[in-house]
Amino acid sequence: MNLPTLTGHQSRVPLLRDGFIVAMVGIRARANRLHLLRPKTFLVLLATTISAHAAPPEKPTWRTHIAPIVYARCTTCHHSGGSGPFPLTTYADVKRYASVIAPAVESRYMPPWLPVPGHGDLADSRRLSDSELALIRRWIAASTPEGDGPIPTAPTYNADWQLGPPDLVLETENPVEVPATGTDLFVNVILPNPTKGTHWVRAMEIKPGSPRIVHHANVLIDRTASLRHAHPADWQQGIPGMDINVDSGDNFDPDSHFLFWKPDSTALIEPEGMPWRLDEGNDLVLNLHLKPSGKPESTRVRIGLYFTDKPATRHPMLLQLQHDAALDIPPGDASFSIEDSLKLPVAVDVLGIYPHAHYLCKRMEAWATLPSGQRRDLVLITDWDINRQSVYRLAHPLPLPAGSVLHMRYLYDNSAANPRNPHTPPVRVHAGNRSEDEMGHFWIQVLPQPSSTMTEIQARESLERAWMESVLRKSPQDPIALYNLASLDLSEGKPAQAADRYRKLLVEKPDDPRTLTALGSALEASGDLPAAQAQFRAAHTADSTYADATFDLAALDLRLATATESAPNADANLTEAESLFLIVLATHPNDSEAEHQLSLLYAAEGRLANSLAHLQRWQSLAPTDPEPHRALAQVYMQMGQLPDAIREQQSVVTLLPNSSNDWSDLGVMQARSGDKASARHSLEQAIKIDPTNQAAQSNLTMLK
Repeated sequence: MNLPTLTGHQSRVPLLRDGFIVAMVGIRARANRLHLLRPKTFLVLLATTISAHAAPPEKPTWRTHIAPIVYARCTTCHHSGGSGPFPLTTYADVKRYASVIAPAVESRYMPPWLPVPGHGDLADSRRLSDSELALIRRWIAASTPEGDGPIPTAPTYNADWQLGPPDLVLETENPVEVPATGTDLFVNVILPNPTKGTHWVRAMEIKPGSPRIVHHANVLIDRTASLRHAHPADWQQGIPGMDINVDSGDNFDPDSHFLFWKPDSTALIEPEGMPWRLDEGNDLVLNLHLKPSGKPESTRVRIGLYFTDKPATRHPMLLQLQHDAALDIPPGDASFSIEDSLKLPVAVDVLGIYPHAHYLCKRMEAWATLPSGQRRDLVLITDWDINRQSVYRLAHPLPLPAGSVLHMRYLYDNSAANPRNPHTPPVRVHAGNRSEDEMGHFWIQVLPQPSSTMTEIQARESLERAWMESVLRKSPQDPIALYNLASLDLSEGKPAQAADRYRKLLVEKPDDPRTLTALGSALEASGDLPAAQAQFRAAHTADSTYADATFDLAALDLRLATATESAPNADANLTEAESLFLIVLATHPNDSEAEHQLSLLYAAEGRLANSLAHLQRWQSLAPTDPEPHRALAQVYMQMGQLPDAIREQQSVVTLLPNSSNDWSDLGVMQARSGDKASARHSLEQAIKIDPTNQAAQSNLTMLK
């Protein structure tokens, strides 16, 4: 088996901003992700199923008119153990809280639905019509009569989980402590996945503990448990910080779902055909935004997951409009605005949206402009309230052709007249993670559409590039956009262009191990192996726990040592490579590629017993991969263990029945063992698959 070209696997790096993940395209098998967060909301109350056009009843009653409204729309949150502050499951409950319900409904504070009707095709509107408001008003004014007729049956709810017992419950070992006073806290709670294999998650419920101190929470998936491995001694206590780095895994896998909790959240049920993937070895990381309540408190986190046996058939992607760089709001300015836009290089279907800002924002508007000039509204909010924010799904997918432009415009009020202004008197406000800072983000869930000239993955990468280039036009030194574009350049065969972008990043952070490693990959791809080795070594020196740098330096050492029979510094490179691969396996014992590379190193040194042990471990970690079987067959051949070599090569042709060369190799092994009949069958099979296979033809002639 030939040594591979060790340029790494294509992967992506996301970025979590205020709880959501900005997809970043990475360059290595362990390329990392950055992240950031966002706040959310409060309780849910009244909506109705009564037709707005029906004649109003003479005297509305609980049993006939009000109970259906409450049971259909309110009790999901307002039940014992629910997120609402009080239950509304009985007539006595609703009568008791009628004085609270009345002003909440009259002001449209409840139910929590901010979008203005007629500006976007949004599903599941909780907004009450004028006639519905009048009905509730008349019922309360009439002293909330119960009425006659059958007693309505209240819905029942699991005391613990809204959807019943989950298939998997993940829970923190230790509570997260919040002091009585101080600034906002940002803590990342890691919940390891104990299951084997791959599961598809159709629904999730997050229980972060006390809504009194939990401002909001967002879930991200750490595909390789990298955050836990980076904090082996203290990860159970929660890792502080807003911006965190986690591995994304080997594939371009854009973040695609709104996985969050806010105080009025119910269980998160994914649309048909769109479950999200949870693999063996993944961690869920709950990024918590906590606020002191005036007394010391603690919270414990649980997440309930509900599986489906149907894999995803639709693979959406999250895009973001934002212009936080423009957020410099003077005190007293009652009409400060920011705008952003993104031209779509491919056709998409818009599936959902999530607008987000903090306390100063008062108006939000987002829309799409088609190539024809037609406008398609996405949402309009004229009285933004951070405590009632939500993700909104479209009632029907909105198709946007390539060339359409997404727009957002947010308006802020930093005057003393804004009752939600957190500062008295007003102060200058900039973008930031704290709730007293400001944000202006508009997330859009889209389903990219492949075309006759572009695959689905190419469509996603095209969207990623357009998005990151848009970010750079606003913020030329944005580190995430630079990193992502460099990674895309590298994946598209432009290593010199990628290296230039990585060098720009290193001006600001010269010792960043991620960027040093990425620059090493770009230099390796361009053929400058000594310079690449120097960058990998610098990254490993900067952070010896950063597995990407350790692995990539070891892999390049091995490549340089085995490039030629008289490679310079071969012994030193092999010694360093062995030490580094062992370090990787000490912290990542299930790293199949490290096992693979270490087996190659021992084979190159003629230490076949050592090579065999790591090949067997590689094979156990990748049971459906033919490569470890093929490598094992070759090593057994060199060790003179023909029966074992034949067994492994038979596994190869079982996994790859149409591989002419592998059938030919099996025939050679069988011939050497003296089994000419089996050898003839294997060689004939090789020729049947590929009549031009000259080695099989020659060996078959010699066999006869």
